[in-house]
Amino acid sequence: MAGMFHWKLHGNGKTLGPGEVVEPNERLTWPRTIEIGAQHVVAMFGATFLVPILTHFDPSTTLFFTAFSTALFLLINKNILPSYLGSSFGFIAPITAVYSAGKGIAVASFGILCTGVLLALIGVAVQYAGAIWIDRIMPPVVNGAIVAIIGFNLAPTVWTNFQTAPDTALVTLLAVVLVAVLFKGLLGRLNILIGVLIGYAYACFRGQVDFAAISDAAWIGFPKFHLPQVDFSVLPMFLPVVLVLIAENVGHVKSVAAMTGHDYDNQIGTALIADGLGTTVAGFGGGSGTTTYGENIGVMAATKVYSTAAYWCAAAFALILSLCPKFGEVINSIPAGVLGGVTTLLYGMIGMIGVQIWVDNKVDFSKPLNIMTAAIVMIIGIANFQFALSDVQFNGIAIGSIAVLVLYHGLKAIGRATGAIPKTSSVVRDQGKPSEPLHPIQEDGDQNR
Repeated sequence: MAGMFHWKLHGNGKTLGPGEVVEPNERLTWPRTIEIGAQHVVAMFGATFLVPILTHFDPSTTLFFTAFSTALFLLINKNILPSYLGSSFGFIAPITAVYSAGKGIAVASFGILCTGVLLALIGVAVQYAGAIWIDRIMPPVVNGAIVAIIGFNLAPTVWTNFQTAPDTALVTLLAVVLVAVLFKGLLGRLNILIGVLIGYAYACFRGQVDFAAISDAAWIGFPKFHLPQVDFSVLPMFLPVVLVLIAENVGHVKSVAAMTGHDYDNQIGTALIADGLGTTVAGFGGGSGTTTYGENIGVMAATKVYSTAAYWCAAAFALILSLCPKFGEVINSIPAGVLGGVTTLLYGMIGMIGVQIWVDNKVDFSKPLNIMTAAIVMIIGIANFQFALSDVQFNGIAIGSIAVLVLYHGLKAIGRATGAIPKTSSVVRDQGKPSEPLHPIQEDGDQNR
């Protein structure tokens, strides 16, 4: 255990030469490492805090559990896989549905806890059976559709917030998009945080911010923890989120591997276990579910520092901030107009990430199996199809996630049984071209993963 907390000093610890990187088991001087850790916290601020604000969870509690989950992730992965675990946007839709039904956030916490348990169990299975079966169950067309509807399903919520203060929402949205194209490097990647700050300042000028709770809050204190309330009827809305968490964690592992040049395939199982346990504990204590964060991938890419020591500093920094109730109330005071502006972009981006999965994996929508599967699921998710079975309510994301798996694998099985789809779906590639013509309704296959 002691060896896990020893990092080799990279060079003189102060500078990086051309082409040099700081490996996960290395570090810069501690002041520089702490500074980079603080950058990681700032980078995830905008997105991480939006989740509790939009779902009525306590921001300080959420921040506390992101710190805990990050430390747990580093420990379980033996300090060789760098990552910060922030709030997952995948939980926004089911939490919103539960809250709208008047069941309260304690019930939502139960859904988060159960999702975390399922993710951890899947991680155990992956650790012992390998990750290939994930690709079989969730090929790109399936994976992309699930991620897409998580974002697009939330569009009505965006419009509701936007309408409360259209001018503030517009100022916030313009600030977010302009910062991204006006500034380079880390500043440009912090466009969400900076845009929210600009929108908040405008809202203050317009008298839309209530400072009463901020004034009454203490400077130092514990976050507001609460226990989950058991309600199995909400699980159909929450459990499909596990598919998104799997995709996010696998994507993170692959991204870090590509940047560092290390093979982290053996860490996919432990990454899922760690995030699952972090989400479980967060659900038990009143925090939002967690996931690996692309924003922090951006910080690593910009700094070329992959040291896990920086992530320990980030976790410590987040923990300290979570123990300041006044800071949490500042976050809570962000008005609906600001949220309406920033989520116009953010929710759309979540949806477009699903589309990007299709593009990156060259999903061929000239194949009826792919186009039919994606088309039906997108309409189910965007229109938010709903039905109730006894006391169990299914929303668009739950129905869409079930539908995409049933449609894709069911139609593929029927097609193979009838001969419409060849039983051997893999295609040998030669100089970028298929060695044999693809059948008109052949699926995209798993070879593109």
